[in-house]
Amino acid sequence: MFVLRYCVCVSVGLLSALSWNTELIAQTVSSKEKESEAAKLLLQPENSLKSQPRVSDIKQMKESSVSSQTKKKRATVVRESQKTDPTMLSQSTTPPSLEASEEYSETVLEQLPPNNLNPSGNPLLFPTKPENVETTINRPLTLEEVIAFALQNNRELQEARISVEESKALLEEERAALYPTIDVDSRVNREFIERQVGDFNEGFERDSVAESRETTGIFNVTLDYDIYSGGERDGLITRASREIRSRQLELERISEQVRFEATDNYYLLQNADAQVAIAQADVENASQTLRDAQLLEQAGLGTRFDVLRAEGDLAAANEELTRAIAQQRIARRRLAETLSVGQHVQLVAADEITESGNWNLSLEETIVQAYKHRAELEQQLVQREIAQQDRRIAIAGIIPRLDFLANYGFDDDFDDSLGALVNYRFETRLTWRLFDGGRAFAGARAAERRMDQANIQFADLRNQIRFEVEDAYYQLIANKENISSTRQNVVTREEALRLARLRFQAGVGTQTDVINAQRDLSQARGNFLQAIIEYNQSLNALQRAVSNYPDGRLFEMR
Repeated sequence: MFVLRYCVCVSVGLLSALSWNTELIAQTVSSKEKESEAAKLLLQPENSLKSQPRVSDIKQMKESSVSSQTKKKRATVVRESQKTDPTMLSQSTTPPSLEASEEYSETVLEQLPPNNLNPSGNPLLFPTKPENVETTINRPLTLEEVIAFALQNNRELQEARISVEESKALLEEERAALYPTIDVDSRVNREFIERQVGDFNEGFERDSVAESRETTGIFNVTLDYDIYSGGERDGLITRASREIRSRQLELERISEQVRFEATDNYYLLQNADAQVAIAQADVENASQTLRDAQLLEQAGLGTRFDVLRAEGDLAAANEELTRAIAQQRIARRRLAETLSVGQHVQLVAADEITESGNWNLSLEETIVQAYKHRAELEQQLVQREIAQQDRRIAIAGIIPRLDFLANYGFDDDFDDSLGALVNYRFETRLTWRLFDGGRAFAGARAAERRMDQANIQFADLRNQIRFEVEDAYYQLIANKENISSTRQNVVTREEALRLARLRFQAGVGTQTDVINAQRDLSQARGNFLQAIIEYNQSLNALQRAVSNYPDGRLFEMR
């Protein structure tokens, strides 16, 4: 019995010494190398319920961070813009409707310090040297700033705005047919006339030529107006006006999609940052486990197999870290592509990972709101109206047409003593094409088929929109539940870590138990962050599925 107690005491002493050596080695290593901010974040003590796990400290790894004064200023700007803009949603990360998107982006961007995020004014810029595309600027951005830059810089959105302006010019071109045309024709002629004198059989001589000169002036003014065109003129004007509406709705759709993609890519970047933090914490845990295994082997209490297994775990953790860093860089470039920033800019997420808001409508109310607000549905109705005008234009080809013509002119020979010859002409003309080979009716049938296509696409889009709403709604509910469960799991893992430390301090546990408990806690906190990000993505998808909520206003003609 004495021998057994002696062995237990020796074991406890060795474990205490190993623990002290492990802490000493860890302190030595951390003093030589920069301590990982991700590790400090994910390996903090069990007080994370009061302060939820965040990834803002990750910004110090390889990028510049935002000062607290700048972040407070940006938050103040966003709150002021929400107060002054009634079209903004109650959620802090939700932008206003397209109707106020330009004012929204200007309000946010005007408050920012001078920056070089905007691309070059030359759209044909073609970098030819590596230094022209080197990312030398790390710029942290909040979600509000990302949306503002996206609405301002996105190339597809700029192209859609130009298309709207083009359609307005085409409408003015068609409206010109409402007015008469006036043509002026003015000419002054100077003619030299040679007349041969003599017999043709005897031949002409040069001195037998008689010359004369004539100077005449001609002036005409013609007024032409189509009194009735069989409905073609009105059809073309109405069609052009509906084409403007169609392109404005396409601008609406693209704006909503750009806003959705910018927000989603921002959440993906936050997720990539969190994965890098988790991977770095796993690397540090694996390194700690390897050091413990090596110390146990040196003390004769471990085996070579334990060391090899710990080395394998460390190698796997390093592989995951490498993949996470690659995904983080890809996420940054994806966001930069959506915002169309300059060639030297690398974007960094500055917001904390927090829940972006709540959805207070029921599923049925959400579906109805989506039907009311989606621009895609109205686009199909507008396409149906355009097809109706195409049918009207086609039928106008076989309907009688009536036009009016008035002409005033004079013709004067300046070489004679007579006055000018003045003439007036008024003409009313009725034309009717009795047979065109069936072209008019064929064009009308083609327009009717396009109307049928618009009807079918409307029904198909209606079903698709309902599916998008239900999918996002159910995902939102599931992710909301996951936030609660993962938060509870964090509490459980914190308690497990506390007990593991107590067991180790009492001599009945091992350092490996503490390391495993720390790893489980890091993973639980990572899952908690992942659940919040997925919830935000679901909320963003639901807002895109509804669009323009809560004001319910589509793009209005200005």
